[in-house]
Amino acid sequence: MSNLPRLHWSTLGEPTQGIENRWMTAWDITVDHNPTPALSPRDADLWVISASTPEPPRALVRMTGEAAGLPILLLCRRDAKSIPLDFLLAWSAMGSVRWGVPGEVPPQPGLRPSSIAVPPMTASQALGFGLVGIGNAMQDVLAKARAAAGTRATVLLSGESGTGKEVVAKAIHRMGAASDGPFVAVHCGAIPESLIESELFGYTKGAFTDARKDTPGKFREAHGGTIFLDEVATMPVSAQVRLLRVLQEREVQPLGGGGPVKVDVRVVAATNQDLWKKVQDGGFREDLFYRLDVVSIALPPLRDRREEVPYLAQHFLNRKAKEHGIYPKALHPSVDPLLMALPWPGNVRQLENSIERAVVLSGKKPVLTREDFTFLLERLPEGESLVSSIPPAPLFSDDAPDDDRAPVQDSGNAPMQPSGTRLGAGQFSDLPADGMDLPYAVAEMEKKYLLQALSITRGNKKRAADLLNLKRTTLIEKLKRHDIQDDDPADGGD
Repeated sequence: MSNLPRLHWSTLGEPTQGIENRWMTAWDITVDHNPTPALSPRDADLWVISASTPEPPRALVRMTGEAAGLPILLLCRRDAKSIPLDFLLAWSAMGSVRWGVPGEVPPQPGLRPSSIAVPPMTASQALGFGLVGIGNAMQDVLAKARAAAGTRATVLLSGESGTGKEVVAKAIHRMGAASDGPFVAVHCGAIPESLIESELFGYTKGAFTDARKDTPGKFREAHGGTIFLDEVATMPVSAQVRLLRVLQEREVQPLGGGGPVKVDVRVVAATNQDLWKKVQDGGFREDLFYRLDVVSIALPPLRDRREEVPYLAQHFLNRKAKEHGIYPKALHPSVDPLLMALPWPGNVRQLENSIERAVVLSGKKPVLTREDFTFLLERLPEGESLVSSIPPAPLFSDDAPDDDRAPVQDSGNAPMQPSGTRLGAGQFSDLPADGMDLPYAVAEMEKKYLLQALSITRGNKKRAADLLNLKRTTLIEKLKRHDIQDDDPADGGD
């Protein structure tokens, strides 16, 4: 195995003229000739990218966050007489980069120190944190969070109340180099002004009337890990001065005397206010603002990421059922468009609480329908018109009968089948005069209900079997008999 540092060259489809062969004395080189950008290997020491287009592909810019501090060298064409400023600015959006031209002399190692590598966050990992990265806004949040996690830089999270700032802070901590250390959350707005300094920086015995023993404070408790300062805009000016010292000197001075104590801690601050406006109004120190605003991440409100609502709802559905010891429930597909259409002024926190309420009050119902979320419309003046404007969610193709789209376990008084479904009007037609193939008709009806149950439960065979009053093994046998494809043999949702 080579002891040389590793260089990975993404040519983006540009020819290399065999220059990589001349660099092999200094580097262990791999070359990706694919025009579609791909992330550099995690063990690379230098990422070389051919920069020939006017601006980098957007996908490539997103990947630089996943590289977590990896040095990047951008190569221009050797025949380029000059490099336009707009070209430089566009490609510099990738971060701290170096420029060069392909030549006989290989690049020098150590363009800048490489940070601790942080693997990219997978979709399942993001959901585990309560994060979804489908839309561009959250893709940007996740990319910045990954990039920050590979460093010790201070992070400032901004966004409306309930957008998930503490969730992102925990994700940064768990992905970062200090993940083995403690995560200490301090909600500054909930601490009286007279106590916040002693809470954050600690105090010695006798510092004030009730100081009966030495207390380390939150910063020393977070030593080796991360401290999360929520609602930092509410911090009084006296505490701001002390916080600035901590950020500058990396040491805390306890109240009541004693020497300063060194702390190794990552600071993640959060605010739901316009912190820069507060600086201009004189309510927040400008020097402290710049100390906090190193990596700035703005979290979008839920109304701007409606496409992610169904995924968050299902995540909270599973979590709340587990917390309350309730068998996991399913969301009827018709619920998705309703949840996506709501304004959600309380953002993700309101969605989480609404799912919890529906889970708790739904009793033994295996599937939550729109009726379980009517409480969300009570405070909306336009609630009725909003519901009437939402089309029903189709379970099959557009030519499926309307009866097949009826929600299961309706609360009406019509006779119920043992499985909990109501027989809809017009569900059976008269026997044709020339007769019918009864076994075929019964088989088709069975197949249709199997598909509907799987659609309602989003592929969860255990829940589908419950809906049809079948054993799970019986359901699986019927699926095989009807040649209904099982895309997930493990069926991890059961």
